[in-house]
Amino acid sequence: MTASRRTLWVLAVLAVLWVIVVPGRRGFFDVGVYYGAVQHWLSGGELYSYLRPGTVYGFTYPPFAAVLMTPLAPLPWHTVIAVSIVVNVIAGGLVIRWLIGPGLRPWLLVALLCVFLAPVRDTVSFGQVNLVLLALVWWDLRRGPRAGVGIGVATAVKLTPGLFVVYLALARRWQALLLSVTTVAAATLLAAAISPTASRTFWTEALWNTGRVGDLAYVSNQSLRGVIARAGLPGWCWALAVLAICALWIFRARRAASAGDHVTGFALTGVTTCLISPVTWVHHLVWLLPALYLAWRTGRARLWVIAAYVLLCTSAVWLWADGGPSLAAVLGSNLYVWIALALLALLPISAPEPAEPTQPLAPSQPPTADLVAR
Repeated sequence: MTASRRTLWVLAVLAVLWVIVVPGRRGFFDVGVYYGAVQHWLSGGELYSYLRPGTVYGFTYPPFAAVLMTPLAPLPWHTVIAVSIVVNVIAGGLVIRWLIGPGLRPWLLVALLCVFLAPVRDTVSFGQVNLVLLALVWWDLRRGPRAGVGIGVATAVKLTPGLFVVYLALARRWQALLLSVTTVAAATLLAAAISPTASRTFWTEALWNTGRVGDLAYVSNQSLRGVIARAGLPGWCWALAVLAICALWIFRARRAASAGDHVTGFALTGVTTCLISPVTWVHHLVWLLPALYLAWRTGRARLWVIAAYVLLCTSAVWLWADGGPSLAAVLGSNLYVWIALALLALLPISAPEPAEPTQPLAPSQPPTADLVAR
């Protein structure tokens, strides 16, 4: 047996043990909220008045997301859990395949490494939708002139992927931009036609009530807003920070688009959504994974990439969950924010091989991972 095969076997055994021990600890809480909310809604209740029993948490996504989740309502609870796991595994596997290109062994290695990441395991064990939205967006990257539908659907389900619509404008991909905006509008209008009350409640009340999603200062909120809240600074500091980050993103995203490097452009956009969103729980950080992989693939600063990967595996921010005024607490409780900032500022941009003229958004075929010897 070669060294690379032994490495894969060791990783596979460790991953299986990890899956057996870790995933159930989140109790599939979020998919439980979706499940309870759509059942409540379909039985005649108000979608945004539902709270999971014994908690203050309810449905926070646009009504179109609830429309897509209605098939969960008649299913038994354990079947809902199984569906959530299967869908997330498929979505994650597709994203990895699209990132690294052909080759079973590199795909398997990257997939096994992803099992240990806190954002991935939290997405699966909460029953969250992040990997599905990530797959929708990256599916669009491959669709050339037909791009836009995946981004549009993802934005209609959860608003933060809407930044990819702006990226299409920066990249001057007008057809894809029009298709994405049309998709968002169509999905939103469909949901409004199905339930005008839920749509009115979301767009006029629920959207603006950040208290529905939890405490902004909670250490799991690894966004710029979380940094500001934990530091006790006023809200206008967050507004200034968002403007600065958006300016940096526009500069770097336009460079990537001008170079034809839409893979990096999409990765930078995913990182930026995590930084500027008011709430970025740890499981939302699956949006960092493409950028982290691309940083490794360039061959530069690999020690830094390894350190970032290890930190994202360890849930290290929880060491500073109690907060405090010390410098160590400020640095430690926001570790994942600093990783995202570094990726946004330093991820290399390169021009891929020219794409076919009829496929303006199609990336060049990325080289297979060099982590495993062929």
